[in-house]
Amino acid sequence: MSNAISLTGEAAEVALGEAQAVLAMVQNDARRARLADLIAAVGEGEVADDDAEALAELLELGLQTGRLRSVYGPGGEQAALRLFRKLPRGKELSASAQDVSAALSSLVGKELESARIDATGPGSFVVSLAVDGRELSVRLDRNGVRLASVGL
Repeated sequence: MSNAISLTGEAAEVALGEAQAVLAMVQNDARRARLADLIAAVGEGEVADDDAEALAELLELGLQTGRLRSVYGPGGEQAALRLFRKLPRGKELSASAQDVSAALSSLVGKELESARIDATGPGSFVVSLAVDGRELSVRLDRNGVRLASVGL
């Protein structure tokens, strides 16, 4: 596995426990097979490609709903979060947040003219800031945070 992500300790325990718990509830054969593949990969101590994607989906759901904290405690939740950040989906979210932070940092020291938050749908928001004649809009939703527009 060339792009494999190593799983050890508490992160491996949480990943395995969650995959097994979901497998016990899933009826769809394709999903069961995908989860069985994930369980095998976690058992081998590393995930890559499709298994990494399946693991990211599993961890994301558990982190968003609070299940990981309630079942595995704060330590398990933190281990899962560290693991999620190593997976491609977690890396994408981190990179997106860094890009938005860089754009926002360009506004430091400037005069804020207006700030607005618009709800664009369930769990989806756009934050718009007008600074020194420029407007910057940031979208926040379940897909992460990203620049929606930059106007001069």
